[in-house]
Amino acid sequence: MAIEIKVLGPGDAGVLRNVAPGVFDCPVDEGATREFLNDGRHHIVVAMDRGTVVGFVSCMHYVHPDKPKPELWINEVAVAPTHRRRGIATAILNEAFALGRRLGCDQAWVLTERDNQPALGLYASVGGESQEQVMFTFRL
Repeated sequence: MAIEIKVLGPGDAGVLRNVAPGVFDCPVDEGATREFLNDGRHHIVVAMDRGTVVGFVSCMHYVHPDKPKPELWINEVAVAPTHRRRGIATAILNEAFALGRRLGCDQAWVLTERDNQPALGLYASVGGESQEQVMFTFRL
């Protein structure tokens, strides 16, 4: 199986029309896809198997008044159930890190649940260091 890893850009909205089941939480919306891909701070790295998206990392790089360099926030990592345990998540995450370095970021970070063993294993395997923060969500 030859998996293609690609960083999508503004002209690549059509790539997300062919996505394997279980990759995204909800159906992909074309308008939201175009908005996401046209925003220079939003990024998505996909893994494709014969033209079908079987995994992705979505992330964003941002600046902050008290940070000397931009940071890369990893929003989500997902791989189709049919393609797990093949190194795809590692490959797309490493490509996202390479993108962050090209953008001048010196740090990347991600949040996950304390009981999400696959995610904890993945992030540790690519050099991540666990922190003790707690995430809160708010309905707006």
